[in-house]
Amino acid sequence: MNKKIFTYKKSGVNIDAADSFVNFISTVSSKKKGKKKFSNIGGFGSISNIPNHIKQPKIVACTDGVGTKIEIANVLNKYDTIGIDLVAMNVNDLIVQGAKPLLFLDYISINKIDLKKLKSIIKGIVNGCKQSECELVGGETAEMPGTYEKGKFDIAGFAAGVVDKNKILSKNKIKNNDLVLAVPSSGLHSNGYSLVRYVLNKKKINIKKNIFLKTELLRPTKIYVKEVLKLINKNLINGCANITGGGLADNIKRIIPENLVAEIDLTKINASKIFKWLKKNDIPDKEMLKTFNCGVGFCLIISSKNLDKVKKYFTKEFKPYVIGKISKGKNKVKLNGSINWI
Repeated sequence: MNKKIFTYKKSGVNIDAADSFVNFISTVSSKKKGKKKFSNIGGFGSISNIPNHIKQPKIVACTDGVGTKIEIANVLNKYDTIGIDLVAMNVNDLIVQGAKPLLFLDYISINKIDLKKLKSIIKGIVNGCKQSECELVGGETAEMPGTYEKGKFDIAGFAAGVVDKNKILSKNKIKNNDLVLAVPSSGLHSNGYSLVRYVLNKKKINIKKNIFLKTELLRPTKIYVKEVLKLINKNLINGCANITGGGLADNIKRIIPENLVAEIDLTKINASKIFKWLKKNDIPDKEMLKTFNCGVGFCLIISSKNLDKVKKYFTKEFKPYVIGKISKGKNKVKLNGSINWI
């Protein structure tokens, strides 16, 4: 090749590699036994149907990423779970409104196309879409030399869902004396990783040599779609909250109506091992509660009469349990007691 000729490939962008990746996405996202599935991946846009059984459909949309959990994946050179996280962080927000996820799109920006890495990420995204019963309909992969350092990348997702107007979970459904249930998390989910990495750096902890941390820090976010949608269809819940950045108080506060307060008994919370490990590394209680889910990945607000019915929809690992109640008052959330970190 003439060295004096300037090409896109010489600048660091390989369109052929990007095209190869698009073909892979189209193949892996369309695999479904016994059923042909419409896919327009590789086109300029995607077309999807709104389910015709919904009488008054309302579209719900959201977008999110996985934050600096990506840096843990880079350290461990393991990328097969962060795609699940990406889908989870979006669809778990959708169901708070009562919406069924319909479609998902991803955006991946990277310094240089790395097919092995990108294929691993996409397989995780496809896995997450299957778990949430929505379709990966498209996305964008941007090769951006000069913007990202060698080996660095970022991912973001966009999800859209639909809910019947009569099934929308609005604040006015939450009543005095309702129960607040904690649905266990699978771990850190995708929040607080900048603090986690800060601790690892300051304590000089090599996660490559720590089997517990290698497993826990890349454990994928639990997707609550199937269980929660069943509860909504059975009219068994009055409200719910996805516990992400800001922790219990900030996220529950978003769904509580005026003149009511969610009184949370922190002594009831079952913190899993990863949170107990973090707490032992000099993180104050207030910081733990503000930064992490502390073992509560999702909250349900229900009428007390429905408690036994609600529990039946979850496996033993993610069985909901009571951590509080709704009462009359101000400030929307009141945290009482403290979590047992031992």
